[in-house]
Amino acid sequence: MDSDTGVLLDFRHKSAEVFVPDGLSSWEALGRTTHLGVGAHPDDLEILACEGILSCLHRDDRWFCGVVMTDGAGSPRSGPYGGYSDAEMRTVRRAEQKKAAVVGGYGAQVMLDYASSAVKNPLNAGPVEDLTWVLERARAEVIYTHSLADRHETHVATALRVIAAVRGLPAEARPECLYGCEVWGALDWLPDEEKVALDVSSHKNLQWALLGVFDSQVCGGKRYDLAAMGRRRANATYHASHEIDAARGMIFAMDLAPMVEASERDVSAYVQGIVERFARDVAGRIDRLGG
Repeated sequence: MDSDTGVLLDFRHKSAEVFVPDGLSSWEALGRTTHLGVGAHPDDLEILACEGILSCLHRDDRWFCGVVMTDGAGSPRSGPYGGYSDAEMRTVRRAEQKKAAVVGGYGAQVMLDYASSAVKNPLNAGPVEDLTWVLERARAEVIYTHSLADRHETHVATALRVIAAVRGLPAEARPECLYGCEVWGALDWLPDEEKVALDVSSHKNLQWALLGVFDSQVCGGKRYDLAAMGRRRANATYHASHEIDAARGMIFAMDLAPMVEASERDVSAYVQGIVERFARDVAGRIDRLGG
């Protein structure tokens, strides 16, 4: 549903929603998108797609659109949220995601409202169909989603659904860049020639604010704010061993663009190839220095 007009949109779930902070129609808001993030859960976008959010901040020629795949109902909870039901958590997390869209100046925030199990089911066509609907209208230049090496199964499933949706687009509607970014697992191990380093040095106060909006997570037992900001600074410092820091914050990403033209079987082989090249790099360094 379009939050402002009440018009039902062509999504699988009637509870799906397009929220537009500045009140534009969903069609206009999606159509102005240049940078788009697809996260599995509420708060994932603010971790993985920070570069896109910052790139569009205070610009009228760039707009960030966020897409959240799941309802977030099954998140861990404690403290003031310890007694909340799944239905109550779903309501809280949707409200938090909308607040983040306002704070971050997003052009639009799409909430597809799937259960995690539905996103993880490769036989369920709904998530890919809904993503395709969004991507056809947004035609973003840059798309951010989860890394294929992420340890969270719903995150990996989301990345695979994004790849499938991009594959279904006509060539002229495909993004110029498709990045798989860090959330549940760092990507500092990627070989340097395959690592995409995204500079997120600016607007640290806004970065903290975006992560802090998700009070149900921060106060509910998971300090994603401290973890994400610490990782960004560590990435910047440890990125180059013999050079001064080129940035004060970095997010590392895996280039997923080669997967758009590849077959389903090639996705696993692609990631396995990266892992094998990392292993050879480590073994080669030891062999060279071991005498």
